[in-house]
Amino acid sequence: MQTNTLTSLAILKVNIDQGKDYLDYLQPFVLQVLVDHNPDPITRSIIKDYIREQFALEIPDRTIEIVLKRLSKQYLITKREGKYRKTGDLPNPQIISKQAEATRRISAVLDGLRKFSQETSRPLSNEEEAVTAICAFLGEFDIICLQAYLRGTAIPDLEVERRSNIVLVSDYVQQVLSTDPERFDSFLVLVQGHMLANALLCPDLQMAPHSYKNVTFYLDTPFLVQRLGCEGEYKKAAARELITLLQRLGGKVATFSHSRDELRNVLEGAALYLEKPDGRGAIVLEARRAGTTISDLLLLASSIDEQLREAKIDVLATPRYTEKYQIDETAFEQILNDEVSYYNPRAKEYDINSVRSIYVIRGNHSALSIENARAVLVTTNNAFAEAAWKYGQHSESSKAVSSVITDFTLANIAWLKAPIGASSIPKTQLFAFSYAALEPSNELLSKYLVEIDKLKDRGTITERDHQLLRSNPRVYRDLMHLTLGEDAALTDEAITTTLERVSEEIKKEESEKLMTEQEAHHKTRDALDSAQAQNQEIKNKLYWRCYTHATIIAWVVSVAITLPFFVAGLELYPAIAIASWLLVGGSVIYLMFMLANFVFGFTMYNLHEWLQNRLLRWLLKRQSKAIGVNFN
Repeated sequence: MQTNTLTSLAILKVNIDQGKDYLDYLQPFVLQVLVDHNPDPITRSIIKDYIREQFALEIPDRTIEIVLKRLSKQYLITKREGKYRKTGDLPNPQIISKQAEATRRISAVLDGLRKFSQETSRPLSNEEEAVTAICAFLGEFDIICLQAYLRGTAIPDLEVERRSNIVLVSDYVQQVLSTDPERFDSFLVLVQGHMLANALLCPDLQMAPHSYKNVTFYLDTPFLVQRLGCEGEYKKAAARELITLLQRLGGKVATFSHSRDELRNVLEGAALYLEKPDGRGAIVLEARRAGTTISDLLLLASSIDEQLREAKIDVLATPRYTEKYQIDETAFEQILNDEVSYYNPRAKEYDINSVRSIYVIRGNHSALSIENARAVLVTTNNAFAEAAWKYGQHSESSKAVSSVITDFTLANIAWLKAPIGASSIPKTQLFAFSYAALEPSNELLSKYLVEIDKLKDRGTITERDHQLLRSNPRVYRDLMHLTLGEDAALTDEAITTTLERVSEEIKKEESEKLMTEQEAHHKTRDALDSAQAQNQEIKNKLYWRCYTHATIIAWVVSVAITLPFFVAGLELYPAIAIASWLLVGGSVIYLMFMLANFVFGFTMYNLHEWLQNRLLRWLLKRQSKAIGVNFN
């Protein structure tokens, strides 16, 4: 059954077409159910059950209702007394023809994962377990903290969902990235399909404006740390891509002045612990991995303002306390204590300050969608976002859209507005997530350090081995590979195996031949990445150019249509024939719009949106044909 889930996600990705509404991607699934099972009457609950049974996707009733309404306007389906019925034959979408290619690619991914797992503490014994592991991994890519969001994920609830599955798949993603590009692309299709499925779980997103021109996105300190590259290039790339997309969609990107101060303190603190035995945390581990020195971190801390300017992030003054919009900090702190584990008490104070600042900026404004929320705090911490969401359910201004949302939630929603112009978003988000999942937790690190101290005291390992296990950054990657992040798997055997693997790697790297081969491989890979990046940049530029032209033309046409009303309203030159024609023409057009609005709920805004989408689709097809670029 879960294999069908992966196949369906792959088909969702295949169904992408230029200019289409993403709810249209679900139509073939509903049509296939109607053709195969011929339910009478057609109810959303029946369709929901068939989609779960046949395609292993969990789609909310409200989404299915919207799709049925659309199908009734295109095909022989009528609605009477609240129920739909077929009044003739329906076209067969032939989804089965798309399943063969999707199944082939997924089978290769599953087979590779199963073989890869054999060297870990939890080897997968069959394909079903491999599917469960991938579904658990994809289930982490969900949208949270939006009231309109109806479920956590389109993937049906899993009976078994271990954290080790997520670590295993993350490790596998990193491995195929460097060794098997075709298999990696197949895996990426699943991520893109899941991000599209997220849209199906939140049908209200289709009514949202296409820009963020009235929103300021405030980045919290952990996000800023990632944007500066202090937690690795993958996370930096994901943060940079998201900021670029938000700005292209008209949003303003900033951070509070107190977050800037916290950022400086965090970097200076990491510098102090960089060479200490008990130093840990993502910044310290990445600095050791990258060879960053104490001086490098202190220099970065001293140039924060310049770094933020280069990243196109404004630093805005933290709002003063306003009694009228002041949150109950004691109540919010209690929720934070239940949801978030803080190792630094000052970090909790900064988080509370950030949330109460968002409430001050919003004032009494009720945020019904992100596009009209005025201000949103963007974080990388899911638990922090959950805490803010729970507190916000008691506040009208944050009931629908939380004061805090995660970077992935925002990336997913923003990507849905322009999947062609921001096609690299799923890939960078996948890189960042899988990289982060392979970082050992502080609890695992603490136990690991205690265990290697015991091995040294018993004489099982030498002083040199002890130093290598403590300080070499490669150790942690191999340790996560063997234990999958589980404390119970951290045995003496796992530690000594890690030592052997790392020692062997070091010996190999001392070989000049291997070094030469690696250098050649990296150059080839860099050249390929550069070519792909250039090709993607061309696609992005063409898309945004077409988007701008479509927007301008749509506005010109909209203004031209409404101009007669304006002229007629002013009653200028009534004796002139042209003005009379404008008056008559404007009246006719006005009556047509009134009739359309009465019958179909059609407004001038709908016309503008429809015209802009049709123009964009036409311009993209024209560019695609002219220069041979496949925007899909």
